[in-house]
Amino acid sequence: MRNTLGFFAVAAMVVGPALAFVRVVPGLVGFVPFALGGIVALLVGVTSVVQAVRGRGFTTGGGVALVAGALFVAVAANGHGGPTINDFTTDPDNPPAFRHAGTIPANVDRDLGYPRDFAAIQRGCCADLKPVYLGGDQIAAFARAKLVAESMPAWEVTAVDPAAGAIEAVATTRLFGFHDDIVIRVASDPDGRARIDMRSKSRDGKGDMGTNAARIRTYMAKVASPH
Repeated sequence: MRNTLGFFAVAAMVVGPALAFVRVVPGLVGFVPFALGGIVALLVGVTSVVQAVRGRGFTTGGGVALVAGALFVAVAANGHGGPTINDFTTDPDNPPAFRHAGTIPANVDRDLGYPRDFAAIQRGCCADLKPVYLGGDQIAAFARAKLVAESMPAWEVTAVDPAAGAIEAVATTRLFGFHDDIVIRVASDPDGRARIDMRSKSRDGKGDMGTNAARIRTYMAKVASPH
């Protein structure tokens, strides 16, 4: 029984992500069997070790499940410790607003507003998420923000509004194909500089395993870089 269950759990961990990767099923549908398979694999693997210690043998399925379960734990631990929110921004007090994203069919009936209780949570975990200030006028800063957005891997720029200083995009995660909405705002600062803010929001899940914050850090670092 443990042998069969171990192989079944590992198969679920492989098939779910594989179907999501080739976009046969939505990311969340592919993630569910991966997560459930990982939990079952971990339980089977640990049980197999206990049974082996008691002299009842160690099955091949148990061994495979143990390895897969350890991999699942490693993946889960990678995102452990982050807050259970999925919407991050460089300006929690006045986050950039989505406009074009609301017209995307997948976002119909979704609330794209920034939850106010996220602000305090974000400040507690990610105080380093801050706007970038560039010398020169807003037009030049907007051009740079747009150029960097278009160069980002797995991003698709979906809307560009120079008059409003807004750029919107959709980022697609490589494995599961989760879609995250992005908005970048370029505005003039009272000191005469151009201020660039960003917001990244996942469409699925309550947490994001640090994906959105990491995306903001990467983009803002590229915008701020002189090269």
